[in-house]
Amino acid sequence: MTDAKINSEMWQEIASDEDPFSTQVAICCGFDVYGDILGKASYFEYLYLLFKKRRPSKEQSQALELLSVALANPGPRDPSVHAAMCAGVGQCHSSAILYAALACGSGSYGGGREIFLMAQSWQDCGNNLDQWLNLLRSPAPPTRESVWPECEHPPGFSPYDMQCSLPVLQTLQVLTTILTSGFVAWLAKNRIALERACGHPLALTGVAAATLSELEFTPEECEIIVLMLRLPGAAAHALEQRQLGFRQFPYFSLDLTNDPGARGNIDE
Repeated sequence: MTDAKINSEMWQEIASDEDPFSTQVAICCGFDVYGDILGKASYFEYLYLLFKKRRPSKEQSQALELLSVALANPGPRDPSVHAAMCAGVGQCHSSAILYAALACGSGSYGGGREIFLMAQSWQDCGNNLDQWLNLLRSPAPPTRESVWPECEHPPGFSPYDMQCSLPVLQTLQVLTTILTSGFVAWLAKNRIALERACGHPLALTGVAAATLSELEFTPEECEIIVLMLRLPGAAAHALEQRQLGFRQFPYFSLDLTNDPGARGNIDE
């Protein structure tokens, strides 16, 4: 049996002499994974290598690691984590938990699709403030139909917050200590002007899209990387909630400032 040809620029294998279905040597972009990379490179250096087919710089690897920490656990208020917790408390198997998190974290409301759209904006506008202001004030209508509903708020900005949240500001500030002259630094400098133009505060999705775009990931790569990076928190919360049970499932109360029920205006 001859070696199968793998049509990949990033991955090649040498089969085992004893078992042609087992890999003896795995080569990623010219590096022996278990001989050259394992024990000598970080997970984030390897992750960058897989997607970009080249080694990252020290700053690129550090920035990717920092962003990964910021995104790792969106918390129970996030739809993707909440969905995973529902699957966990329902005693679903592990793959269903992750499927639930991916499904509810993939759309244009704080999900992967929003990352994709914001990354496209970085491709189009770069560090040109006038182009950004025009885009945010008069967003262009979609040019083709999509499986995703049209985004109802500016991608990368929070639809409901009144001001930029502390975690977003902290993440942006830490990232600017590593990425000092590109998209992230420009975003930190012009954040208030962008927020005023669209009437919404910057969201973590906006910071993530700026960071990954500066690291030279394509919009498609940005989208799928964020979906991956957000899974640890969803998984951990789901497993914890499985043990706690449905009686201790968190339900977040809302204080309505304009509650029609309080005025007796709801039809009985």
